[in-house]
This record gives sequence, C-alpha cells and structure tokens, in this order.
Amino acid sequence: MSHLPRVLMKGNEAFGEGAVRAGCRHTFAYPITPQSELAHFLARRLPEIGGVFVQAESEVSAINMVFGAAAAGARVLTSSSSPGISLMQEGISYIAGARLPCVIVNVMRGGPGLGNIAPAQGDYFQAVKGGGHGDYCQIVLAPASVPEIIEMMILAFDLADRYRNPVMVVGDGVLGQMMEPVEIEPGETRTAPAKPWATDGQGDRPAPNIISSLNIVPEDNERFNLDLAVMYAEIRRGEQRCEEYRLDDAELVLVAFGTVARVAKAVVDRARRDGIRAGVIRPITLWPFPEDSVKRAAARADRFLVVEMSLGQMVEDVRLSVEGEKPVHFFGRPGGLVPTVREVCNEVKRITGVMPGAEDVPAATGVDR
Repeated sequence: MSHLPRVLMKGNEAFGEGAVRAGCRHTFAYPITPQSELAHFLARRLPEIGGVFVQAESEVSAINMVFGAAAAGARVLTSSSSPGISLMQEGISYIAGARLPCVIVNVMRGGPGLGNIAPAQGDYFQAVKGGGHGDYCQIVLAPASVPEIIEMMILAFDLADRYRNPVMVVGDGVLGQMMEPVEIEPGETRTAPAKPWATDGQGDRPAPNIISSLNIVPEDNERFNLDLAVMYAEIRRGEQRCEEYRLDDAELVLVAFGTVARVAKAVVDRARRDGIRAGVIRPITLWPFPEDSVKRAAARADRFLVVEMSLGQMVEDVRLSVEGEKPVHFFGRPGGLVPTVREVCNEVKRITGVMPGAEDVPAATGVDR
C-alpha cells in the first residue's frame, strides 16, 4: 500500500504539475476554455521554482515562443483547446521540420469552428494525421484519468527529447475539469538532458549550431524527409502503447480512448453480466496507433465496436489495422456529448444480435459510419 501524499487535483492542474515534474520550466500559452486552469496553474507554479510562464498575445505567438525555447535546449510546453491548436498548426510543422522537442497539450472541445466548451474528441485527425503542412508526424498520447495525466506528461517530455520531435497530449473537457486523487512524490522532478545540438551559444564548438527547417534544394529536402521517415518507422515499431481490458476471450472488442474508454470498460462489465464476451482496447498512443494489439485481437474476436465523441475518426485507424478481417462498427456522439453506458450497451446488443428490451431504448443514437 502506497504511503505517498494524496492530493485532490483537477485534470488541467495535473497537466501542469506533470510538466513541472518532467523538468519543464518554460511555458508559453494563451487561455481558452476548457483548459484555462492549466495556464492559471503554471502562471503561479513556475515562478515558485525559478521557471517562466508567459501569456502570449495569441496562440500563433505562443507556438513560435515554444520554437525559440526548444531551439535553446529548454524543456518547453504550450497548451490550448481545439481552435487554438488550429492556430498553432503552422508552428508545429516548423518545429517538426527543425527537429525540435516540445510538448503540446490539447484539451478538446466541441467543434467545428468555435463550437462549444463541452468535451469532444473531434480533433483526432488534426492530432494524428499531421494538422500542419508537409510529411511530418507527432507522437500523440491520450490519458484517461487525472493520475495518468502526470505520468503521461513525464513520458511526453522524455519521448520528445528522445526523438527530437513534438509530442501532443490530448484530453477532453471532462478530463480537464474533473478532479481525482493523485499521489505526489514530494520534491521529485526531472532535469532536462544535455542537448549538444541546441543554439545556446557557440562555447568550445568550432562552429555555432544552426537550427532551421529550410531546405531549398529539392534533393536535400527529399533526403531530410526520408531521414524523418526512418525515425517515424522506429517510433511505430517501438512506441505503440495501449491498455487491454478483459480481452483474452473477447468476441466483441470495444476500442475507445480517453474519457470514453472509461465508459467502454463499464459497458464491458455490464455486457459480460448479460453473457456477452466483450473486452476493450484503449489506445494510449494515438500515434503511433497500437495496430499490433488490434491485429492480435482481430485474429480471435468476431467484431469490433469503436466508440468516440465524434462522428468517427479513430474508427478509420481501427479499420486499417483490422485490414478487413472482421467487421468494425461505430458509435459516436459529436458536438460535446459523452456516450452513456446505456447507449453503448444497446449498441452492443444490437450488433451482437441480442435485441434490447423496451427499457433499453436509448435516449439518442449515434451515427454508424
């Protein structure tokens, strides 16, 4: 039994505390609901430990400040919510093209456009398909609880430095606003590793370090992109992460990430009480997608059900991983609505041929893509 101090912490605060414990001392951000508490937390927390928080005049400014701090070798963070992340896309592409490590948090809200401040997962494509221009990828992590946020923020900074690549951590408005007890190790923080490539002064080097994403000569740019492709392939092989829940004998596999994965686990427990052998794959890395786990499940399961707070985005990666071997169904609630256990249970009964009773008729129905 752990004897570490337990603190009741909001998800947005956990993103900030996790960054601090990872050794981040520089944050540049612009407030936007539902992640504003993250900026508020770090505006107070970082000066206490010799760090710097700057509220930029816009998200465009914030991501370019991140570029500068990352080039100088700092562990650096920015955060926003959906439309703010859209404004950062050009800068994220520049950061990927300059081979700079940084961490970006997106606490997703309903869209498109301004949408609303309710929780959603409609930014999946933006995160995993490279929302900016060019052939680049960013590692994308998706925590499902407040304690996991802290662990995942530390992992995010480690992966960013290991591969010299941006890492995005995505949550939704539920995860950002909810409070859960977190175990805090007093005084435990990482230090940023040495970065001999950084633009931190020439020192004893024979020539100064230069960081740029400009490759005017097409052949040079091609070689650079091919080098990136080798790195991305290495990440795909070595960094797939997921949680498997009651999967060993599952005939129906639910795939869900973040907050919805918690709903999916409750659905599986209820389905098994009704005699339906169901299990869950919860992607922890959205990129690289845990396709190996999905492929293994496809070898023994009868079908899949992907549940998302969107009209269906991750479902495409599940179908690519299954490669047509088994049916892949979809249930989603867009616009800031969270699928309920009751609704998803009804969908499970429908696709497995166990027809719901009158008391099980859902209040709303998702769209099957």
